[in-house]
Amino acid sequence: MDQDPFKEYLRQTEPNQRDKGYVWNTAIGLQAVDGLKPSSYLVETAIQNIEGRITLEEAQELLDTYYKENPEAMKEDARTEEADKVSVRIARLLSEKAFSFTPNEYLSIHKKLFGGIYSHAGKIRDYNITKKEWVLDGATVLYGSASELRATLDYDLSQEKAYSYKGLSMDEVIHHLAVFVSRLWQIHVFGEGNTRTTAVFFIKYLRTLGFEATNDIFAENAWYFRNALVRANYNDLKNGVHETTEFLELFLQNLLLDERHELHNRSMHISGIFSDYQKADIGEEKADIGRKKADIKWLGKYKNLSFSDKTIAHVQKMRETFGTKIIFGRSDVEKVTGLKHTRASELISILLEAEMIVSVEGYGKGKHRFQ
Repeated sequence: MDQDPFKEYLRQTEPNQRDKGYVWNTAIGLQAVDGLKPSSYLVETAIQNIEGRITLEEAQELLDTYYKENPEAMKEDARTEEADKVSVRIARLLSEKAFSFTPNEYLSIHKKLFGGIYSHAGKIRDYNITKKEWVLDGATVLYGSASELRATLDYDLSQEKAYSYKGLSMDEVIHHLAVFVSRLWQIHVFGEGNTRTTAVFFIKYLRTLGFEATNDIFAENAWYFRNALVRANYNDLKNGVHETTEFLELFLQNLLLDERHELHNRSMHISGIFSDYQKADIGEEKADIGRKKADIKWLGKYKNLSFSDKTIAHVQKMRETFGTKIIFGRSDVEKVTGLKHTRASELISILLEAEMIVSVEGYGKGKHRFQ
């Protein structure tokens, strides 16, 4: 699947197609926060809607029918159905003008996105959670306590509703918005689907403040958005790590002010290990001649992360087999490492997030290469 199937529509001068293109691009791009990818059928359906051949309601009906009549479609990736259905639901929500800045609206968005997918859709979690984060070197953010979730949600939204932006500079506005959305996300009201719910709620809220938020920043930087939320809510003072909204502010400056900051996940890793990471120039002979040395240095970076020795061994095999020029997919990873389908997919997701591999267009769905 083309990595940017809607680019031509984003360049349209006809407002209706352009706006639909942004909505779909965002809806599909946000699936990446949970490592999900939509099917080619979903993309084709989205394009039909953008071109005015079907309505959003018809797009959702087509998708529901597709999965009812094609249960085999789930075999390749059990979560593709989730990515497809949630994408069309996000598209519908972002296309609606109606919005209420209330806790009930927040809960309702989750229910609309995940109804029939999660049994807890729209329900506040009743258990505490932790999540290992790559950007935190395997540590977790301290999420809201299960016993206080509704009260915390009510408080945060009431404080924001009463806040006045009058007289603030744009830098101050951006900083405040970063603090607000990071605190809202940190509550983690639901068992799953918090980032996608928060993003939809936040985009709709931004519109009430006069921001269009209609560009491809969310679509192209969904992982960055989530990692920036993580960094805004994590302290490890013993090791000199402080919570910071600086990364979220860069993201928001691109989203709301059309600035062009480079957004790299590796820049947020708390170890600082990627701060001097340089992308290899695969077009020069010198890069090939020195590749063995580069590989050793590259593996050294991995050994400082919270990866097991077995994972490091798998990555080494992949790097030695593929180098920086060979295009590979999940089945190739399975052959080289001996991993099963699910674990091979997880390994690819980890390497994508670490920006050690990149997705490659024009070679079919799910193709990558090392940087």
